[in-house]
Amino acid sequence: MAVKLAPHVPRTAPNDGVIDAAKKALGDAILETKDHVGEIILTVKRDEIANVLKALRDTPGLEYQQLMEIAGVDYPERAERFDVVYCLLSLTRNRRVQVRVTTDEQTPVPSVTGLWPVAGWLEREVFDMYGVGFSGNSDLRRILTDYGFEGHPQRKDFPLTGHVEMRYSEAEKRVVYEPVALPQDFRTFDFLMPWEGPEYVLPGDEKAVPEQAGAPSPAPAGAGKQPENVKTPVKSDRTSEKPGEGGGGKPSDDAGQKEALKSSAEKAAKEVSKPGDQPEPKPASRGRRRPGGGTA
Repeated sequence: MAVKLAPHVPRTAPNDGVIDAAKKALGDAILETKDHVGEIILTVKRDEIANVLKALRDTPGLEYQQLMEIAGVDYPERAERFDVVYCLLSLTRNRRVQVRVTTDEQTPVPSVTGLWPVAGWLEREVFDMYGVGFSGNSDLRRILTDYGFEGHPQRKDFPLTGHVEMRYSEAEKRVVYEPVALPQDFRTFDFLMPWEGPEYVLPGDEKAVPEQAGAPSPAPAGAGKQPENVKTPVKSDRTSEKPGEGGGGKPSDDAGQKEALKSSAEKAAKEVSKPGDQPEPKPASRGRRRPGGGTA
C-alpha cells in the first residue's frame, strides 16, 4: 500500500530493492527487516553494528553516507530492554534507513566513532539518558544532566520527581543538592472522561446541596406579565426633507470651501488664545544696588 504524504512533506526516493540489497550486502548480520509507513527498519546483531553501518555507507546502491541521529528506546519487560536506533541518510539517493540493535544494562554496544566522529556526542546522549554503554568511545561522559546525577531520566522506571534537587544556597554561596521536597502532592485523577467529575469530594464541595434530576432552578423567573421595552417618546419625528435643513448639502459645502480658502494668517488668528487664557506676568524683582553697579 503506497503511503500518501502531505504536499509540504519533502519527497524521498522509493525504497524499492533496498531490503534485498541490504540482505545481500550484510548477510547473516541481519536479524529482521521491516518496511513500515515508507521507512526501512533493519534489526542487526549487536556485535556487527560497526560492520553493518560501514557496509550501508560504502556499498554502491545503498550509499547511506550521513549519520543523522542515535536514539534509545526502553522496553522494561524485555530481557534486553534497550533498543539503540541509528538513523542514516543517503545524500545521493535521497533515502533514509533505521538500523536497530538490542542490549541490556551491562552489555555495551560497539562504538561507531571510527565511522562518524559525530557519533561520540550522540553515544554520550544515549548513555546519559538510558545508561547504555558504548565500547570504544574514549569520552563516554554525561552530556545533558549535571555532574553526579543519579539514574538515567529516559528509563521507564525512573521516578518523575527524580532523586535529588539542586538549588543555590545563599548562606553557603554555592550550589547544594538536597532530597526532593514536594510542597504539594501529585493530583490523582480517577475518572476516565474529562466531562465526568471524580467520585471523591473535593474541599468545599461538601457545602453544596445536591438536587434531584429535573429540580427547578434556585432562582425561578417571576410570575406575571414581563415588562416590555417602551418606545422613548420624542418631540418631533419629522426628518429633514432637503439637504440644507440637516446641515448638509450646498450651504455647508460653501461654508467649508470658504474656510479652506482662508490664508494661514487668518486661520492662525482664530487660534490665538484669549487675553484671559494667558497667565499674568510676574513683576520684576527689585534688588539692592551694589556699590560697583548691578543688583544684589
